[in-house]
Amino acid sequence: MVAYGAEQRVLVPALRAGWMRQTFVHWAYPPETVQALLPRGLVVDTYEGAAWVGFTPFVMTDVRPAAVPSSAPGLPSFAETNLRTYVRRRTGGPDGPDGLWFLSLEVACPLMLGARAVGAPYHPGSLSVARAGDALAYEGRRWGGGASYRLVVRPGDPIRPAERDVWLTSRWRAYTRRLGLLWETPVEHEPWPLAEASVEALEETLTGAAGLPAPASAPLVHFSEGVRHVRFGPSRPVGPAAGPR
Repeated sequence: MVAYGAEQRVLVPALRAGWMRQTFVHWAYPPETVQALLPRGLVVDTYEGAAWVGFTPFVMTDVRPAAVPSSAPGLPSFAETNLRTYVRRRTGGPDGPDGLWFLSLEVACPLMLGARAVGAPYHPGSLSVARAGDALAYEGRRWGGGASYRLVVRPGDPIRPAERDVWLTSRWRAYTRRLGLLWETPVEHEPWPLAEASVEALEETLTGAAGLPAPASAPLVHFSEGVRHVRFGPSRPVGPAAGPR
């Protein structure tokens, strides 16, 4: 069972930030479709027999290295959008550590491209997040053309997270691949305050750019005003990462 609260403390963070005004749009996929995009060190995680791909736009706030005190200003806020799936690391048993695998990361701040050093698949672009009455509008396009998206979502009432809600939103490590190695980055933050949400408009080419077929069913959607105290631990290599498989 994936935990609603952080599974480990990040006592010595490498980076601090906030993730605000985040929408979670999830589609179910056949596990073999997603597994084909993963390195051999990872196996797709499933819920009730389905793999899930999440499209998650949000605003990054107050990004700062851990050595910068909270009284000093961090980077200006900027938009980011992730396309991700859910995985477990192969450890010789059926229940390796669970986490996220990013199929793509769209970002409006070029400084975040430094995370490519551990294989984070960042793409710089023009991104925006704006209030539109009771709705939020997210838009983005990679520089130089290519993948783009437009999402308008209307948040609803707060919910008490059920098991599937927690499974889809609460992961405490991310995996990346670089130089033939699988890297793990731990993360700690307060539990997500989740709400219902409905999609009013959605156009995206991120799934196709990642090598996925178009989603075959309506998405499952959540909204969160966000978490302000995100702590990223140092990334570390955890094994070979040949692939994709």
